[in-house]
Amino acid sequence: MNILSIFFYILMAAWFLTEFLYKNMLKSGKEDQKNKDKSTLNILWLAIPFSIVTSIMISYNTHFPMVGSSWILYVGEFLILIGILVRYIIIRSLGKYFTVDVTIRQDHKIKKEGFYKYLRHPSYAFSLLTSLGLGLYLNNWLSLIFAFVPPFLAFAYRIKIEEQTLVEQFGDEYIEYRKSTKKLIPFIY
Repeated sequence: MNILSIFFYILMAAWFLTEFLYKNMLKSGKEDQKNKDKSTLNILWLAIPFSIVTSIMISYNTHFPMVGSSWILYVGEFLILIGILVRYIIIRSLGKYFTVDVTIRQDHKIKKEGFYKYLRHPSYAFSLLTSLGLGLYLNNWLSLIFAFVPPFLAFAYRIKIEEQTLVEQFGDEYIEYRKSTKKLIPFIY
């Protein structure tokens, strides 16, 4: 096993561990408005592990390379690392308002600074960047599709539910914020 493979396995373990910790430590509290999630957390916890396992299995059992050289492995690992680290920074910046389930806190406010000045869902964007990195690291077109599409669809559903909840709570303030930002990709989408 070479150093690149070892680093990949370390990144996969870090990815799983951070997401597991977020899921278990950052849930809504008793005083929060619950019943808004509509199973989005469960869907994400099905889609993401499914996409990881499936994309890795496909890469071992099929041969549809994107490129013929190893530079793509480095790009993939870099994107995985950036996705994990920046997602952590974003979660920390949101502080007590970040929960893994769609929830409105008692004194909830719309964050509009930092990453949130450009994106409404930067945490999801960087999670998807991690999935994209996995697909690139595996250097297989089918693996890329399975690494990225299931999490993207799960996050798209979650964004729909989350934005409905935020419009219900904040009305015009959130609608105006939505007009001045993009969902996942700055200036594009």
